[in-house]
Amino acid sequence: QVQFVESGGGSVQPGESLRLSCAASGFTLSDFAMRWYLQAPVKEREWLATITPPGTSSAYADSVKGRVTISRDNDKNMVYLQMDNLKPEDTGVYYCNRFPPAQPWGQGTQVTVST
Repeated sequence: QVQFVESGGGSVQPGESLRLSCAASGFTLSDFAMRWYLQAPVKEREWLATITPPGTSSAYADSVKGRVTISRDNDKNMVYLQMDNLKPEDTGVYYCNRFPPAQPWGQGTQVTVST
């Protein structure tokens, strides 16, 4: 059974930072690229960041490029998303998954950026 458990979200003010964590299990993490997604209120889930299996390369959506860093630790079965200079538009539920994505998706972790 593939499982993703996201954590680290919270309520912050604009300009603050968060570090999200994703604990993956049920598969060999090093065999897959990993991705983070954001589902904003009343919107569909959108891709934010990708990291290659060995962690040597990454890519980001324009909306977060320059403010976000994705990383991974294959030995610990963990993927991370460091988010800096958060904006209200970053509000929503954050999910991680392998690529190609597997079912079921995790419950996600809520991030709220507001004054």
